[in-house]
Amino acid sequence: MSVEAGYEEISMLKEIAELLNEGTDTKAVLSGVLKKLLHVTGLQTGWIFLIDESGAHQLVADEALPPALANNQNQRMCQGTCWCVNKYNNQELHKASNIIECKRIEDAIKENAGETCGLTHHATVPLRAGQERFGILNVGSPNKTHFEKNELALLEAVAYQIGTALKRIKLTQWEQETALVTERNRLARDLHDSVNQLLFSLSLTARAGVEMTEKPEVRQTFSYIQDLAHEALGEMRALIWQLRPQGLEHGLVSALRSYADMLGLSIETEITGAASIPGKVEETLWRIGQEALANCKKHSQSTAAVLIFQASHRGVKMTIKDKGCGFHYDESLKIPSLGLKNMKARTKALNGHFHLISKAGNGTEIEITIPF
Repeated sequence: MSVEAGYEEISMLKEIAELLNEGTDTKAVLSGVLKKLLHVTGLQTGWIFLIDESGAHQLVADEALPPALANNQNQRMCQGTCWCVNKYNNQELHKASNIIECKRIEDAIKENAGETCGLTHHATVPLRAGQERFGILNVGSPNKTHFEKNELALLEAVAYQIGTALKRIKLTQWEQETALVTERNRLARDLHDSVNQLLFSLSLTARAGVEMTEKPEVRQTFSYIQDLAHEALGEMRALIWQLRPQGLEHGLVSALRSYADMLGLSIETEITGAASIPGKVEETLWRIGQEALANCKKHSQSTAAVLIFQASHRGVKMTIKDKGCGFHYDESLKIPSLGLKNMKARTKALNGHFHLISKAGNGTEIEITIPF
């Protein structure tokens, strides 16, 4: 390698390091790094898969994919399996590797799925930081069937930088989530110690006023104040529950059961399977469950609900339903309420599936499925 080429590689690694250190949006960061890598190395095509603990892959960045792979919004890249993903999942991919052929390209050719632009092979590099693994980086060019040692070494250096950045982003997100939980707990304590106590005192004062006066109009006023204070206390307790759920440390179903009791709902629960649920998934299901039970209390004209919770190593499914008044809902139309929209948005944020069934007079059912 010439001195000039060495300086060029060092400069490229520096620029990539700067890109990785500046961003916190995983997809945006990886897209920028991939584009820079291909530009400097002269390679034409690349893509990055993030792979979770279950072995499922997600396409998070791609550049100049041939039509055979890019058709239908990269559908061929987003589903199915291939040799490089299999090697990664089988713990056989430890460093940059020459892949003989690309299975996705091979399948596309067999199926006459579109132009491949001469792309047949690619190099594959695992993304990791220490012992923690995140996915793979794939790069290739038309008619390029082999990568030299120095090319693979450069790709490994970039992949190591990417892995380190992914670890940093993950830790940053964890810190932000921890800070959010801490702030929620602080706010819940403040509300309980100040506003909640003031409302309780107001309720007692109004009750004393009812007992101390004999004038009907004054008694009616104090009674009205007492009712308002009691209603506000109920709303405040529900808000504190939303900020800091009591019993979540004993499990999601236990916390939702306690929340239903607090709302005055009788709830029937059915649990199938067992699994260790990631914190983010548990938090999301907790928020959705709260909203669903609160809707049951406010709108269903029923005091009973059913909670079905199914868990496995692949994911969870939670169903909450009632036999209340229901409402007319057409899946082809937009979701009618902000609360239901929020439930769907929370589910989609974790690549889950949200399903709502409701008919006037036949109650409402909400089904949430979230993969791990």
